[in-house]
Amino acid sequence: MSTLFDRLKDVASPPIGLGCMNLSHGYGSPVPESEAIRALDEAFDMGYRHFDTATLYGATANEKVVGQALADKRDQVMLASKCGMAIDPELGKRVIDGRPETLKRQCEASLKRLRTDHLDLYYLHRLDPRVPIEESVGALGRLVDEGKIGAIGLSEISAATLRRAVAERPIAAVQSEYSLWTRNPEIALIAACREAGTALVAFSPLGRGFLAGAVRDPERLEENDMRRGLPRFSAENLPRNLRQLEKLEALAEELGVTTGQLALAWLRAKGDDVIPIPGSRSIAHMRENLAAGTLDLDSATVARLDAMMTPDQVAGDRYSAEQQADVDTEEFEPQD
Repeated sequence: MSTLFDRLKDVASPPIGLGCMNLSHGYGSPVPESEAIRALDEAFDMGYRHFDTATLYGATANEKVVGQALADKRDQVMLASKCGMAIDPELGKRVIDGRPETLKRQCEASLKRLRTDHLDLYYLHRLDPRVPIEESVGALGRLVDEGKIGAIGLSEISAATLRRAVAERPIAAVQSEYSLWTRNPEIALIAACREAGTALVAFSPLGRGFLAGAVRDPERLEENDMRRGLPRFSAENLPRNLRQLEKLEALAEELGVTTGQLALAWLRAKGDDVIPIPGSRSIAHMRENLAAGTLDLDSATVARLDAMMTPDQVAGDRYSAEQQADVDTEEFEPQD
């Protein structure tokens, strides 16, 4: 079975991928389809080769857009999607379901939307607490055997869950939120990934836009922007976090780069097996993010960044209590 690293090498992927969610999901009104397709076309032309989507995003709309944009480029990209979490059309809300029959059905539907006969990487989007991880991973393994997926990934899981999964099937990648202000993978997950030869794919590497300086006032966000419900963006916590951002801005100015590029370069410095996948609705920002792949930081700069936005300095949890109940990741001990 080809590994994630093999596939990225096959398509000559730069060290930074593209998270496609932003175009259809989570950050206010979706981008019109024609504009989203144009943005993905531009992303390919500028050099992106690792594209990440999911059944959940835009209630399948994101997969459809990605499929349209990349159909004639399929052999030239590393295409990843996710299953096990979707918008139930009858209930109108997110449902986590890791049962084998659900994963198989969602995969077949994703292949149609993405206009392909196989996915290079297919993640279990969330651990279903009602289904042993071995059963979900076993189902994904059968999809590998059938040639429908090239490799198995997991998302928002703990080191302990990864070890159980690896005993069932090889796991090519774990997707976890990882950035200067979200360092939970450093508790135990990175070590477990390296034990297993598993890549860590860092989603929200720019702190949902915060590290790029994109969020100064939560009241300016659209009503349906998910950040309105995240504690770090609350009226109480955001001003405290913006004071921490000032330190990053000062260092970025000193180095002649943007804060977003500096945040991505810090992640790249954590190892070749840490792969950031920033998302953006802006073609200019996509280009800016991709350029961070050529920015190498010296050890002194990495140490300065390590000391910024540590868990004790960041105000607010990364998720609300309701959202946190859906993830399996390790959490830092609450600060006094």
